Amino acid sequence: MAKCDICGKGVHFGNNVSHSHRRSNRIFHANVKRVKCMVGGTPRTLHVCSRCLKSDKVERA
Repeated sequence: MAKCDICGKGVHFGNNVSHSHRRSNRIFHANVKRVKCMVGGTPRTLHVCSRCLKSDKVERA
């Protein structure tokens, strides 16, 4: 899965825990979207997480 080009947020690892408390590995994916943004005056497609989009860290093209 992709990583945010602005803040670097990517995947995290954890466990699925069953009712009997057995654990198996799992992955938490970041909410990353492909967005057309203005970078240095030119439009480019970046991978941006939803937190960076909501906090206006990027200017959409």
